[in-house]
Amino acid sequence: MYPLMYFRQMSYTNPMRNKLTQELAVCGYNAAAALGEYHPEKINRLFLREERLPQFTKVCKNLAERKRPYKLCDDDELERLCKSPRHQGVVAMIEEPVVESATQEDIDLWAAEGKVGLILHSVGNDHNLGAMVRSAAFFDAHFVVISEADVEARLTTSAYRVAEGGMEHVTFRTVRSTAAFLNALSGQVITIGAEMRARRRIRDLPAIIRERGAALKTEKPGIALVVGNEETGLPREVQDHCSALVRIPGSGNIESLNVAQAATLFLHELYER
Repeated sequence: MYPLMYFRQMSYTNPMRNKLTQELAVCGYNAAAALGEYHPEKINRLFLREERLPQFTKVCKNLAERKRPYKLCDDDELERLCKSPRHQGVVAMIEEPVVESATQEDIDLWAAEGKVGLILHSVGNDHNLGAMVRSAAFFDAHFVVISEADVEARLTTSAYRVAEGGMEHVTFRTVRSTAAFLNALSGQVITIGAEMRARRRIRDLPAIIRERGAALKTEKPGIALVVGNEETGLPREVQDHCSALVRIPGSGNIESLNVAQAATLFLHELYER
C-alpha cells in the first residue's frame, strides 16, 4: 500500500478567482461550452454576450432550474470578470478547484484499465499546463498528476482557456513527492521519463512498452509520461524512478522543444502504439 504521507489534498490560491465568493472564472468559448456540456452542475453563474445565448440555452435552463443567475453582458464587464480580453463572449463562474490527492485506488484503476496519463514535475506555468491538458484530452489520456512543489502550474482561468475544454476530460491528482509516487507506480504502471539526454528515442516507445508490458504480464499496461521543467528537465531522483528515459531527437539548432510541444509528441506516439 502506498504511504499516505505522500498524499495531501491541494487547493490553489488563484490570482484570477473571485476572493469574496471563492470562485474561478472559466472563459473562452470552447472551455465554457465543454464545461456546460459535461459538468453543468459546476457552474454557479454565467455571463455572456447576447449572440452567445443560442449556444448556451441548455446551460441557462439548467441554471434557472437550480435558481442560479445568468446575465447578458458587454465585453467590458466580461473582461472585468475574468481579467482577460480573451473571453470570447462568455464567462462561467465555478467553485475554486480543489485537486484531490492521488491514492492507491487510483493507481490500481490506471493499471487495471491500461490508462495513459501525465505526471508533471515543476513544468513551470499554467499556460504549459493548459496546453498539455488540451493534448491529453485530444489523445485520450486519462489522468494528470501535478507535483505539489509546482506553485506555478495550477488550475487557473488561463489554464482552462488554453486547454480549450480539455479540463472536462481528464482526472487531476496531486502528489507531494514525484519520486516517491513513481516508486509507488513501479510494478503496476510503466513510467516514461522525457529526458533530452536519454539514450533511447521516441521511436523506441513501442518496443519499450512491449518489454515492460511483458514484465508486468499485461498486453495493455497503464502508462504515465513524466515531464519536467523545460529549462532544467527531470531531476536525478525522478529519473531514477522512471521505467525508461526517452528523448525526442532534433537538429540541434536549439536545445529542446517547449515542454507542452514535447508532451504532445509523446502523447501522439502513445495513442498510436
